[in-house]
Amino acid sequence: MNIALIAHDKKKQDIINFSIAYQHILKNHQLFATGTTGKKISEETGLEVFRFQSGPIGGDQQIGAKIANNEMDIVIFLRDPLTAQPHEPDVSALMRLCDVHLIPLATNIAAAEIVIRALANGNFSWRDVLKQQKEEGYSE
Repeated sequence: MNIALIAHDKKKQDIINFSIAYQHILKNHQLFATGTTGKKISEETGLEVFRFQSGPIGGDQQIGAKIANNEMDIVIFLRDPLTAQPHEPDVSALMRLCDVHLIPLATNIAAAEIVIRALANGNFSWRDVLKQQKEEGYSE
């Protein structure tokens, strides 16, 4: 599965800790992240992470493009709801794309743990079916 890992500044340590704790699961998947988040996860875990630009300068939109092209399966976006974000429209657009394209989206550590455990249990095989249907021309 293709997994996007994103975190606002005040949540970066949380996503690093999450990545360390679930490294044994994440290592079996393709990981994508916005700039600094991806760098820190890779440095701390040794996991291979494809890095997009930083969120505020286009990284959120780059991940959004992957979602729109059916090339992303899960998004873990640890958001800081108490700090204003200058790129909030991009964040909202990314979340909307997840809803439109049926991409599981975890925006806090509790939801991220549920998603990662479901992934480990094989509960996302429906994503493979959905991808195949889209490739065959079936539309939602």
